Formats: sequence, C-alpha cells, structure tokens
Amino acid sequence: EWQLAESGGAAVQAGGSLRLSCVASGMSERAFSSDFTGWFRQGPGKAREGIVSIDSGGQPTYAASVKGRFTSSKANAEKTLFLHMSDLNPDDTGMYYCGIACLYPRHPEKLYCAYTGQGTQVTITS
Repeated sequence: EWQLAESGGAAVQAGGSLRLSCVASGMSERAFSSDFTGWFRQGPGKAREGIVSIDSGGQPTYAASVKGRFTSSKANAEKTLFLHMSDLNPDDTGMYYCGIACLYPRHPEKLYCAYTGQGTQVTITS
C-alpha cells in the first residue's frame, strides 16, 4: 500500500523559513520518480488548496499565493519530496499535505492526488 508521511511543520515568526519533507513508502523508486506529485495546504476555516504541482520530470508549477517564496524539490533515490518555504506570513498558516498519483501537473489550482499523507502543521505568528 502506498503511504506518505509529512514532517517539518513548526511554529515560526513571520518572515521566517521552514523546510517540509514527505517520505513515500510502499512503492518502488521507479513509481515514485515517474508519477505526478504535489503539495496542498488547508488553513483554518478554509478549503484545501493545491499550492504546488510537480510533473513526472520533477518540474514544479506554483500557485500565485506561494510563487517566488516556496520551492519544491524531489529526491527520487530517497523517495522524498521537499518543500522549502521562505518569507512566511500568517496567511501561510495551515496543515500541509503532500500527494502522489496526481492529476493536472501544471495546474496547482486543480490539483487532485489519489494518495495524500496525514499532514504537518505550520503556524506563522506575527
């Protein structure tokens, strides 16, 4: 069974940075490296939104709300996704999830993934 586990969430002050990790298990390195992946977040009282969609070559497309501040990367041999977040502000507060077996690799606003993790909490204080 494919599983994802996010980590790295924390409480930080506005203007700070964080790096989230997402480790995949139950799948081969080939499957992980060739599949579409992505990141979502859900703020308090808000709907879940796709923020990064990543094609099979690892090329990311960012939502406008995070473009220029967030950077995704992928380590296929470790079956791990990373999300580097900088210049954080209180609107970035929420639960962050990674996903795999996703659709719409170049449209984060439409992102749908068949598998997602349990999430990691990010809290930004002003």
